[in-house]
Amino acid sequence: MSLLIGYFLGSIPSAYLVTRRLTGRDIRQMGGGNMGGLNTFREVGVGAGAAVVLMDLAKGALAVSVAYYLLIQNAQWVILTGFAAVIGHNWPIWLDFKGGKGLGPAFGAMLFLLPVYGLPQHLLILALLVFIPLAITRNIALATGIALFSLPFLVWYGSHSEFATLISVLLFLMIGIKFVLDNKKNLRDPANRRNLIVDHWKRPDKNS
Repeated sequence: MSLLIGYFLGSIPSAYLVTRRLTGRDIRQMGGGNMGGLNTFREVGVGAGAAVVLMDLAKGALAVSVAYYLLIQNAQWVILTGFAAVIGHNWPIWLDFKGGKGLGPAFGAMLFLLPVYGLPQHLLILALLVFIPLAITRNIALATGIALFSLPFLVWYGSHSEFATLISVLLFLMIGIKFVLDNKKNLRDPANRRNLIVDHWKRPDKNS
């Protein structure tokens, strides 16, 4: 049951709902077409992007909170519920299984899981692994990718849990593969390929 709750919470299409409410348009037909906070930020506005990011974080955090507090699941099921929320975000049943990349709910789940299971310092390290590369490259995808790559090492060092480490590896692979598949066209173009590595996360000038 907790897995279903995680999936359906994760599948709430935050970017689609916010964009449709504010503009009447489909975020999948705007910008890069991704249903995430960054595309919403760039195509709709700062407030809309921030709302989507918070909603996506909340989906992951709420999913694991329900499994932990209400359903009183053990650690493995709580972690799997967070993983299910990421799957729901990436492949939502409401939009023909075409969703985002899963970063929001993944980090939302970690905001809950790491402190609850005795690894609050690892949450701080994870945050630094996002913000330092982001400050240097201004590329959210690259910064979060570095953090996700580091996550299995942090989990193993902090908990020595084979199960949690395995899920961390699967999370990195799932989000990484989804990113590559969603950006196949950009990866073929040298100019766009460079933008994926050193991206400009500021909103484009709509008047230029």
